Amino acid sequence: MLRAEFLICSKNCIRFTKSYRNNMKIKSIKTKLYEWKGPVKTSDTIFATPLSPLPFQEDLQAPFRFFSWLVVEIETDEGCVGIGNAGLAPDITKQIIDAKLSKLLIGENPLNTEYLFEKMYRSTVAYGRKGVVMAAISALDIALWDIKGKVTEQPIFMLLGGRTKKHINTYYSRLYTRNLDSLQKEAAYYKAQGFKGMKLRCGYPLTDGLSGMRKNIEMVKVVRDTVGDDIDVMVEAYMGFDYSYASRFLKALEPFNLRWVEELLLPDEIQNFAKLKSNTDIPLSGGEHEYSRYGFHDLIMADALDIFQFDTNRVGGFTAAQKICNMAHNHGIDVIPHGGQMHNLHVVMSSFACPMAEYFPKTEIEVGNELFWYIFDGEAIAKNGMLQLNDNKYGMGLSLKTEGLEQFKITE
Repeated sequence: MLRAEFLICSKNCIRFTKSYRNNMKIKSIKTKLYEWKGPVKTSDTIFATPLSPLPFQEDLQAPFRFFSWLVVEIETDEGCVGIGNAGLAPDITKQIIDAKLSKLLIGENPLNTEYLFEKMYRSTVAYGRKGVVMAAISALDIALWDIKGKVTEQPIFMLLGGRTKKHINTYYSRLYTRNLDSLQKEAAYYKAQGFKGMKLRCGYPLTDGLSGMRKNIEMVKVVRDTVGDDIDVMVEAYMGFDYSYASRFLKALEPFNLRWVEELLLPDEIQNFAKLKSNTDIPLSGGEHEYSRYGFHDLIMADALDIFQFDTNRVGGFTAAQKICNMAHNHGIDVIPHGGQMHNLHVVMSSFACPMAEYFPKTEIEVGNELFWYIFDGEAIAKNGMLQLNDNKYGMGLSLKTEGLEQFKITE
């Protein structure tokens, strides 16, 4: 057994000057639900969703906009605190951690991340495997790796594999409006900020038929004409179409030299994705709503996608994300995680499978991804469309804000 010699450097971090105990134990697990009670922009936030094919739907967006976030804090018996997070159904995710998963981890060594992931995954097979249970496992796994980084005095990306690139290239990801003037102005502004890629949403649902398809194409044309031919343009359908529409849509998109088209179908439609992929030269992406390494293996076996877009805080944390990146890389599939944010950026920095990252700048609250900026300090800020991670920020490199939280309701 190694003898711990350490200095307290903050309430959330212990600096181990020589070594750390290899029998460290998890002492407590706390969850905090941050619910946004401030203003929300809704006036021109329009995009297709999985509700798009259904009749009688007045608001397609509401179930897919998230105005709360979950923070998990795991504390060891030596006083080191690791921070994890979940953005998927945070209220339900909190219940799963509090009622089911915490008891599996108390008393365990937090450095045994591989073992603890399997313990959580195998203990929840009867009611988990996808969705909020995987989000709960992910939040805890992220916090465990945050501890590992702090006690070894390394950023997580160094523990995952180190630097694979000098910096992280990003693409700007908003463009939620279908107003063509607003779309053009937003795209032009962020082109001037140095972004080399830009993603827009489909503003017209499946039920608008060929008229809506024509308008979606018109939106793509506006962005392409605005940014020119030297910037990547991507289109997101957010699971809003069916196979027939998607097939015709891809054909109509061919003149625009797109980097990819994202989530055309429900994530369960693996075979339909494979059929689309075999009939188009436009790369297809997805996986934001896939939740396990087994699901990504199925996608590989079906040759269904060109690009994987898991979110580390949904797919099983760093433990699972690293496995999926290795699988994808072996099969020539790019990994470009959903949402940016530090839990994904450490994966991007450490893997040759990841050529770029998604980037949501700090703006007014609109769909929910923006909340990360309002809860955490330490998020990487893009300069000229690029991000850099700090070698001297251990673990994830994040801390919780202590000021400016007046517009949140925080429940422990």
